[in-house]
Order: sequence, then structure tokens, then C-alpha cells
Amino acid sequence: MDDDSPAARWEQRTEIPLFVASLVFTAAYATRVLAEGLAPGWQNLCLFVMFALWLVFIADYLVRWRLGGQRFLRFVTTHVLHSVVVVLPLLRPLRIVPLYEVVQRRQGEPRLSLYARVMAYTGISTLLLGFSGALAVFQQERGAPGSTMRTFGDAVWWAASTLSTVGYGDITPVTEGGRAIAIGMMACGLALLGAVTGSFSSWLMQVFTREGDERPPGR
Repeated sequence: MDDDSPAARWEQRTEIPLFVASLVFTAAYATRVLAEGLAPGWQNLCLFVMFALWLVFIADYLVRWRLGGQRFLRFVTTHVLHSVVVVLPLLRPLRIVPLYEVVQRRQGEPRLSLYARVMAYTGISTLLLGFSGALAVFQQERGAPGSTMRTFGDAVWWAASTLSTVGYGDITPVTEGGRAIAIGMMACGLALLGAVTGSFSSWLMQVFTREGDERPPGR
């Protein structure tokens, strides 16, 4: 039976608009970081858009808390992703998973298998996290004394090697903010890699088991 609680109805109504808002937030942030020589008026506009959308995300978080009927600390600990994206709105696009569920709930049952969904979610989340992390670390490292991250391309290369847990070491953060971002990226990279590896291994075991059950017994 579908969940018809107030919290579920709020999620169905707001998840898609909020996801679009998160993409606008990311675009505004990317413009401030990458558009060198941007006129002060446009910089202020991007900053205003980011601040306004952040207030929208906070309002959504508070509404979900009130509709959930939980104590605030309990809500924070049981809705970790919601809490993280309120503090770090640049990561809001990572809520692509609940967005997919909302869309599929409107159209019927999910069309992808569990393993396909996990791997698809992980791939999309990796791209979004890599782009967001590259933006954030480039903002911290650009122009810092001793920094080897001179272009956004360097930041993208660093993000790819960090998320994949390769870590070549040719480009490393030197600022405190950049290193803090690196710690988060490494943790997320391990989690995403583990999710893909575990799902793929489970899918292989399921295939081999099914083939073994369907094979006629030997004489």
C-alpha cells in the first residue's frame, strides 16, 4: 500500500521542484567559481540566488521535521542525507535517488531491478559528487601559496582520482578547507566503490545460482 502520510504527500509534491532548485543552486555556484572577471552585479545575483535557494532548502527541512512528528535530534539522526544537504546545499543533487522513487511511484512500479538501480544511482551520484567536489576544492585552492591546482581541469582530475581511490598524488590540496573537502571525498569514494562492487558481486552470484538451478542434473 502506498504511503499516504502528510510527509509522503509533501515529498511527492516538492521533490522534483527542489531537485530543479538544486541544479540552479549548483549552476549559480559554478558561475561564481569559474566565471573569472564576472561583473560584480552578476556575482551578487548569483550569491542572492544561492542564499534564497538555501533558505528554501532549510524551510523544506523544517516542514519535513514537523510533518514527521519526531523530536528534532531524532529526525536529524534518522534523516542523515536531508541533514547533510541542508548544511552543504551543493550536495543537494545527490537526492537523485528519492527523486527517482517519486517519479516511479507516480508511474507505477520501478522498471529497473534493484541491482541496476543501485549501480545507476551510484554512477550518477559519483558524477554529481565529483563535479561539486571539484568546484568546492578549486575555490579553496585557486591562488593559494604552493597550490598545484591551477585550473578547474586540475580540480576535475583530482576529484576523479580521489573518488576512484587511486590517489596519484600529483595534485594535492594545501589549504585547510581543501583538505577537509578531500577527506569527505575519500570517504564518499570508498562508500560508492563498495556499493558498486557489492551490488555487482551479488548480481553475479544470483546469475550463477540461477544457472546452476536451471542446469539439468548430470548422469
